[in-house]
Amino acid sequence: MSETVAMSESSSAVSEPLAQTSFPAALRHAQLGTAPRFRDRIGADPRGGYYPVAHRYHLYLSLGCPGSMRVSITLGLLGLKNSVRTTLLPSPPGACDALAALRTAYETTRHRYDGPPTVPALCDLWSGRVVSNHTPDILDDLALRFTDQDNADLPRLRPAALAADIDAIRELLGEGRAPDPALDLLERQLASHPYALGETLTAADVDLWVTLVHLDTDALRRVAAGDRLWSYVRRLGAHPAFHGYPCTEGTGMGGTGTEGIGERTEGKREHSGEDACSPEKDKDRAAEQSRVTVPADQDCRHQALVC
Repeated sequence: MSETVAMSESSSAVSEPLAQTSFPAALRHAQLGTAPRFRDRIGADPRGGYYPVAHRYHLYLSLGCPGSMRVSITLGLLGLKNSVRTTLLPSPPGACDALAALRTAYETTRHRYDGPPTVPALCDLWSGRVVSNHTPDILDDLALRFTDQDNADLPRLRPAALAADIDAIRELLGEGRAPDPALDLLERQLASHPYALGETLTAADVDLWVTLVHLDTDALRRVAAGDRLWSYVRRLGAHPAFHGYPCTEGTGMGGTGTEGIGERTEGKREHSGEDACSPEKDKDRAAEQSRVTVPADQDCRHQALVC
């Protein structure tokens, strides 16, 4: 990445994008929950504000956090891991220092901030402030602001012609759930195209894949019952950007996000319910998996990290 990366919103389209009308209105307007507290954006003007510069920004991510996985995969796809520093929490023996640094960034950004540090968090090393903890904004800024849009070797994760469809899928999957109508729709879409929106991998595939590997047992069984969605999960899981994100302990997933999800048995796929990356049996377990507590014997404050 050059010292200052200019943004280019090229409108190059991929083949036969999924029509916006394919999504029922009730699904397109799903409830996304409480708005995050920090939503500054990366701009293109180097004369002021936050603008894209190599090594200026630091991303804090967390194991067991779907949003963090989406950000990490996006960094890998766009070749940004050497330009944007990342810290994956927990990271013993440096977990205490990293959590303290993240909390300091929140307190620098908002006076007397008393909430828990939230990840993913994009922080500005020059000012010491949190730029954003809103995952969709972080993903879009990485795709549009930090990436050379003229580099044909990099994927166009958010082409202008597909922006509305990407947002529709993101909204549909906003709470990490995939309703049966959505799974059926995507199964049909994959019958004629290799990716969610056509012939090219986009940000919609990152959102969809992460959602699929975090589904609960019953939903994942439905995915495994469909040849196309299942093949899609396996195929993307073999890509280095998807393969490289570690899962939480005890999931049996290795580093690919797909090993052990299930296997064919007498012509059917079976799933144990303990093999997906951070499986969610209930809301309490999901909340627990997204929290990181600094060990009590370390010389720093007891803190919780929230996804």
